[in-house]
Amino acid sequence: MLALVRERGSVRVADLARELGISPVTLRRDIEAMAARGEIHRMHGVISRVEGRPAAASPAGASEESGGRPGGRSGLVIGMVVPTTEYYYADVVRGAREVVEARGARLTVGLTRYLPGEDRTQADRLLSTGADGLLLTPNWEVGSPGPGEGTWTAGLAVPTVLVERWAPAGHPAAALDRVGSDHAHGAALAVQHLVERGHRRIALASQETPTTARLRSGYEAAVAALGLEPAPPWPAAGSAEPLSVADRFARTLDYLCGAVTEGGVSAALIHSDTDAIMLIPRLQARGVRVPEDLEVITYDDEVAGLADVPLSAVAPAKREVGARAAALLLDRLGGAGRGGPGQHLELLPRLTIRS
Repeated sequence: MLALVRERGSVRVADLARELGISPVTLRRDIEAMAARGEIHRMHGVISRVEGRPAAASPAGASEESGGRPGGRSGLVIGMVVPTTEYYYADVVRGAREVVEARGARLTVGLTRYLPGEDRTQADRLLSTGADGLLLTPNWEVGSPGPGEGTWTAGLAVPTVLVERWAPAGHPAAALDRVGSDHAHGAALAVQHLVERGHRRIALASQETPTTARLRSGYEAAVAALGLEPAPPWPAAGSAEPLSVADRFARTLDYLCGAVTEGGVSAALIHSDTDAIMLIPRLQARGVRVPEDLEVITYDDEVAGLADVPLSAVAPAKREVGARAAALLLDRLGGAGRGGPGQHLELLPRLTIRS
């Protein structure tokens, strides 16, 4: 692979995989390793040669050009800690990666899988391997830290940007830069659209996630501002023990059925798309027709358009969140943003109407 890249100057990854007769997955692993050693440049499906002697051949594994980084690496390294690279965060990571690589830096990712304390473990690991700055999505259950939680994020020795997380005024992490989605606005956007469709009693159905608190605040503010009739309250948890996924789903189904048949609800914002797609046939099986009895808008818009009847949905600007967060961090590390005022940036979600 290295010989072909040096001979041709640049080559598309897909073409190279076909020519070498190996899978793109296998090839990408090798490309990641070679790019990390400074042997090739990688950007948007194309790899190209490094002019001059490859950094990996430098004595003692470092050179003046590399800034003395291990393995001859050059340029800034951005560490990114996220719960997962699937579903919602796939686009967030993709947006960050595009900006980081376009500006000649490299993105490394640590995954937490929402495990308690794992965000700090992953951040420390990325810092120990040379990250110059961090993009952090900590495991804060309601999107912001609880009392005494997350104070370590404010004491990191490198510039840090919170991504899709926020800290309340007075918390040490409140002074950190942050970029996220204005979920409250997104919920209000859905309520406003449903009111325009003639609905006066609208429910919010959302299992507890880091997004839920902001969705609920926007939903409640819109209901009050528009003078709507309140929907039945969300049922309180009957046990101190965490509910299973099946139990949470059954509770959501029961709530919506009761809200329609007894509470006069005629429309609902459901978070997320996957929940809505699973709920709709079960609602219909229990005699609640969609959309005749209950018009539905979903929140996230990951797969809403793929439902058998495509669903209208509110979509956070996930890719742009990652891109803006990465750009802000790179500005902090460079000359453009160094020493400037902190920034709290919220991007507005968009509503997509489907028939």
